[in-house]
Amino acid sequence: MATPADMNAMRRAVALAARGLGSTSPNPVVGCVILDASGHQVGEGHHQRAGGPHAEVHALRAAGVLARGGTAYVTLEPCNHTGRTGPCAQALIEAGIERVVYAVGDPNPQATGGADTLRAAGVHVLGGLLEDEAEAGNIAWLTSVRHGRPYVLWKYAATLDGRIAAADGTSRWISSAESRADVHRLRAEADAVVVGSGTARADDPHLAVRGIEGAVQPLRVVVDTEASAVKPGARVLDATAPTLIAVAEDVETSLPDVVRLPRDGRGLSVPALLAALHERGVRSVLLEGGPTLAGAFVAAGAVDRVVGYLAPVLLGAGPHALADAGITTLTDALRLDVTETARVGPDLRITATPAPATAKER
Repeated sequence: MATPADMNAMRRAVALAARGLGSTSPNPVVGCVILDASGHQVGEGHHQRAGGPHAEVHALRAAGVLARGGTAYVTLEPCNHTGRTGPCAQALIEAGIERVVYAVGDPNPQATGGADTLRAAGVHVLGGLLEDEAEAGNIAWLTSVRHGRPYVLWKYAATLDGRIAAADGTSRWISSAESRADVHRLRAEADAVVVGSGTARADDPHLAVRGIEGAVQPLRVVVDTEASAVKPGARVLDATAPTLIAVAEDVETSLPDVVRLPRDGRGLSVPALLAALHERGVRSVLLEGGPTLAGAFVAAGAVDRVVGYLAPVLLGAGPHALADAGITTLTDALRLDVTETARVGPDLRITATPAPATAKER
């Protein structure tokens, strides 16, 4: 039975895990807190980067001998395999931990079984504490394991009447400086930022993270089906961050770092693009493309979360945030559950996820 102390320790572990967003892929984000035998916190840690020590190891190092007889709180079931690091279940046993509380069971078939190993060694194990909170913080990695593709967050900025640009094409700036700074936070938490050829032509975007100290630059991806939008000297080709250009498999191009993908009726195959990114270790995608690319992702059932920045501006004409998504009747509309609303400067940020009853099969 979980106690208030258990809940507090696990909430701290969930907060610690979030520090790894954007820097641990293809590994999960994980946090760990250790209380000694008398219930005092003596160690904490989080997984900081792939190939580095896991959260449990950081916390055990901080706790030292005080871990013996104590309790470890971990947001993900301790791993049970040897990869670039050793199995965390064994590390907990060797440290003399008497009780382990974890939030989410490990769905990775290569690493699962840590709870059973701990129990076999006589450690008391409790699973499922604050499972929903921990799962939400680790949703990108969990999606990648369960569905074999990256988690996709579609971000857009629009006027209150849903326009992303004026009739003459001008769009800078619809949203506020505060909203644009918030987008850099989203970039810093993502493994890849994706735009389409229309955005590449219109904005010559840079797509790198700015203003966030220590951020790991995401992979910049341009979906340029005909290899005609990204020109030599484009800002996205500079050395600030890695870049990948997705083109059709039948197109000739001299662009560097190209992935060739099959076409579909809308351009390039979205599932093929996501599969290619997944193979490169990408577990989370920030989709910043325009309405055409967004429509293709929605039509493919490949949008897991939507973040819309609505500015208190009216235009009355100009392109909308979402183009054809293959929805022709209201009964087929993709219904969303709003999970958060917040003021960001003068703008309203709305976060929503596909409603379970209407979410497309992934």
